[in-house]
Amino acid sequence: MKPVESSWRQDALGQYIQSQEQVFCDKVVGNIFGFNALQLGMLEADLLKNCRIPYKIKLSEYQGDVCCDAEQLPIADSTIDLMLLPHVLDFSAYPQQALREAERVLVAEGYLVLTGFNPMSTWGLRRFFSKRCPSSGGLWQAHFFSSMRIKDWLHLLGFEVFSTQMVCHHLPFQRYRWLKRFEFLERLMRRFVPMLGGVYCVVAKKRVLGMRVIKPNWKTAKMRSRFAATPSQKEEVIKNIKQKE
Repeated sequence: MKPVESSWRQDALGQYIQSQEQVFCDKVVGNIFGFNALQLGMLEADLLKNCRIPYKIKLSEYQGDVCCDAEQLPIADSTIDLMLLPHVLDFSAYPQQALREAERVLVAEGYLVLTGFNPMSTWGLRRFFSKRCPSSGGLWQAHFFSSMRIKDWLHLLGFEVFSTQMVCHHLPFQRYRWLKRFEFLERLMRRFVPMLGGVYCVVAKKRVLGMRVIKPNWKTAKMRSRFAATPSQKEEVIKNIKQKE
C-alpha cells in the first residue's frame, strides 16, 4: 500500500468529507451487531462512534491500535463482524488485494462499509485537471474508482451489495468561505442530481453459498417410552389373540 496523503483531511474540504461520511456511518453501524468491529484508515474520524459492537479495532498504516497495510492484515480468518474501509481503495496500490483481505477476515454474513471518490461528478472533473499538476494535493492523486467497478469486485468475492448512497454534493472548493457561500447549490444537487455526489458509500454483506444451519439432534430425536412395546412383542400379542379365537 503506497503512503496515504493525509494532508487533504486537514483543510476545509477534507473536514467537509469527514463530516458527511460521519453522518452516513452513524446511521448504518448503529443497526449492526456482533462481537468485533474494525475501522481501517482515516482515524481522524470516529466512524464507529454509534456502533453497538463491544470490541472496536482501529488500524492504519501509520497510527492506530496496530500499524499495518490494508493488503496484509494481522487478523485471523472470519473474526470481524463489521469492517469499515474509508477511502482505502482510493489510495491502495493493490485495491483488489485489499478487498480480498477484507473478505478473508469477515465472518459469514459480516458487513463491509466502504467509501470512495466518485469520478462521475464535479470532483472527478476537478481531479482530471489537477492530476496533471504534480503539486496537487493527495486527494486529487487518488484512483477515483467508479461505484459500478467496486460493486463488480464485491460480487466476484461473494458479497451482496445492500445499498449505495452518494454524499458530498458540494462543489470541491478548498476554502471554507467558498464552501459556505455555495451551500444552496449543494442542496439543489442533492435533490435533483443525487448521483453526482463527490463520494459514494457502499454497504455490502458477505454471503457464503451452500451454508446451512445444522440443527441439534435433541430437537428432532423422538422420545421413547420405557413401557412402549417393541415390534416383536406386538407380533407375539397378535399371535396369542389369534390362538385364543
